[in-house]
Amino acid sequence: MFTGIIEEVGTVSRVQRSGSSSFIEIQAKKVLVDVHIGDSIAVNGVCLTVTDFDGGTFRADVMNETLSRSSLGSLTTGSPVNLERAMSANGRFGGHIVSGHIDGTGCITDIRNDGIAVWYTVSAAPELLRYIVEKGSVAIDGISLTVAKVTDTSFSVSIIPHTASQTILGTKKAGDTVNIENDIIGKYVEKLMKPADTGNKKSGITMEFLIKNGF
Repeated sequence: MFTGIIEEVGTVSRVQRSGSSSFIEIQAKKVLVDVHIGDSIAVNGVCLTVTDFDGGTFRADVMNETLSRSSLGSLTTGSPVNLERAMSANGRFGGHIVSGHIDGTGCITDIRNDGIAVWYTVSAAPELLRYIVEKGSVAIDGISLTVAKVTDTSFSVSIIPHTASQTILGTKKAGDTVNIENDIIGKYVEKLMKPADTGNKKSGITMEFLIKNGF
């Protein structure tokens, strides 16, 4: 599990693609301090498993499913990437629950300044937008952000200068593709409200039940 608080921006040093999969090597510093084989590191919000590392880089395999559901397929040598290690049990929960499992991608359609803040508008498919609510949480390229506005075709976030300078979002421009992970809580609630067909047996999960239990 991750929190969406980016620890550092790394740099892709090597990309190798084959017919069925690929691997990437990434130059980093902070996330390598206590790294072990098998550790999870989120790369632009995508949870990857460390398969090899040395003093300045780590390597991770990337499956076709990951390439098709995220923007990792567009990475090349020199690409900057957001990096976050899996949350430690004694760490601070600074963002929100981020699984590192991307729901899909969106496209930045507009960037505008608003005082010290910068607004990013991202277009996304209806199946992604249905889980995005105003003042709720969303992860863009692994960054935990608060949704400022939602329309039928897009959503917007407003970021502070620190976020722009400490992540790759500050380097993005209109037309760029970003990874999107929806708030997992909304997806679980929907699943509970629409259980699988069990014949005549009705689910005990109702709106009244959720309200009574604090949801």
